Amino acid sequence: MGDLDIVSINKQLRQASPEAIIRWALTQQKRTIVTTSFGKNAAALLHISSKVDPQLPAVWVDTGYNLRDTYVVADKLMQRIPLDYHIFSPKMTSERRNATLGGIPTIEDEALHKDFTYQVKLEPFDRAIAQFKPEIWIAGIRQQDTEHRKTLDILSWDARGLLKVAPLFYWTDEQIDAYMQSHQLLSCRHYFDPTKVQDGRECGLHTSV
Repeated sequence: MGDLDIVSINKQLRQASPEAIIRWALTQQKRTIVTTSFGKNAAALLHISSKVDPQLPAVWVDTGYNLRDTYVVADKLMQRIPLDYHIFSPKMTSERRNATLGGIPTIEDEALHKDFTYQVKLEPFDRAIAQFKPEIWIAGIRQQDTEHRKTLDILSWDARGLLKVAPLFYWTDEQIDAYMQSHQLLSCRHYFDPTKVQDGRECGLHTSV
């Protein structure tokens, strides 16, 4: 897919709806997955994706450190929104990690936190990539999320060679909220990503090979 002129295509898709963007991705007839964190308002992308193709593989990397609210909402959304869900978890449970390695390292210890991020987020995602061998990755990233994402667009090349498609890239918080409300979609009130620790940081999934 390296011959795609994504600069030109991004201009064409700039005013397209998220549903139309997903349809564009699927018309490429390449192996495609959609990912979710089941974080705040994650249901919007899942709901739109399911309207286009309810058989689309949906990958959730569950770090094992999600809060109860996230697990409860995720379970309800997976029952309500039809997609082909697959959950990938770390090889070591959070309880075992807490007992033997002291739990979540601080971001001040950069090397330890990087290793932690690999074990609970990147390695499970690598297994998902190995299983599905996608060429297109539909993700819920938005321009306003982080400084890194401001450098991207609706279409961008991931370091793994995947074509990353972000149907909601230019949506504002207000647009997301309106969609969630109009379709009465559940959203967790309490969400914590141990690989980010704080807002505005990348978890590594969108910046690593």
